[in-house]
Amino acid sequence: MSRSSHQRHAPRTREQGTDRMLHLSSVGQHYGGHQVLHDITLTVPAGQLLCVVGPSGCGKSTLLRTIAGLLPVREGTITIDGAPVAGVPDRLAVVFQDYGRSLFPWLTVRDNVALPLRRRGLARAERRAEADRILDRVGLSGAARRHPWQLSGGMQQRVAIARALVCRPTLLLMDEPFGSLDAQTREDLEDLLLEVHRTDGTTIVFVTHDIDESVYVGDRVVVLSPGPGSRIVLDLPVRLPGERDQIATRGLPEFVALRAEVGRAVRQQGARDNGREGQDR
Repeated sequence: MSRSSHQRHAPRTREQGTDRMLHLSSVGQHYGGHQVLHDITLTVPAGQLLCVVGPSGCGKSTLLRTIAGLLPVREGTITIDGAPVAGVPDRLAVVFQDYGRSLFPWLTVRDNVALPLRRRGLARAERRAEADRILDRVGLSGAARRHPWQLSGGMQQRVAIARALVCRPTLLLMDEPFGSLDAQTREDLEDLLLEVHRTDGTTIVFVTHDIDESVYVGDRVVVLSPGPGSRIVLDLPVRLPGERDQIATRGLPEFVALRAEVGRAVRQQGARDNGREGQDR
C-alpha cells in the first residue's frame, strides 16, 4: 500500500440517508452511585461517519459499549434501525483499541477473520472465501496463514477491522482503534476507514481523543464534556470536500477552522471543570 499522505479519496458515492440508523434519547449511564453519562440525545442518519471526542475519562468508551448492548441502558432509550437495544444487536460490529487482546493468538489470521461467520451457519469453504476477500481488501492477502503474534501492531489492527467487516455490518462502532499506533500507520488506517466508508456506506461511530483525526475522517463531530455526568457540548457538521488527503485536506482553511472549533470546545470544558475543582478546595 502506498504511503497514506499521498493517498486520495474520491467523493463518497453514497449519500447519507435521511433514515436514522441510530437514535439515543435522554440516555444516562452510571456505575453504582457514579454518574458517567447524562441526558445524551443523538440521532445518526444511515451512512454517516460520526466522531465522538472528549477528554480522558469523560465516558466515550462507556457510550460506545452502551450503544453496542455490552452495558445495559440505565436511563433513556437507544434504537438501532428502529429496534430498541436489549443485548448485542445483529449486523453490528465493534473494533476496540486493544487489538492484540481481541484476536485469538492460536488461530491464523484467516480463521480469526472468519470466526464471526460460524454463527451464520456458513460452510468452512464459504467462510474461508469471505475471509480471503476481506483480507485482500485491507491489504493482508499475503498474511492469511500467519498468526496475530507474527504481525506488527498496524497489521493486527487491520485484522481486527477485517473481522468487523466480514459480516457486512450496518453499524460499525470503533473505540479509539488507532490510538496506540505510530503516525504513518495511523494515517494509513484512517485512509482505509475512509475507503471502506466511501465504498460500503456503512454507518460508523468512531471514538477518538485526537481532534485532528476526528475532523479528517468525520462527517460530523460530537464533543463530550468532562465527567462526572458527561453531556454533549458541541455537535458540529464537517463540511469538507469528499476527497480527503492527509496533506492537502489538513492544510485547508476550512479544516483549520473546524479543528479550532472542536479544540476550543474541548479546552473550554476542561477549563470549567478545573475551575470547579479549585472552588471545591
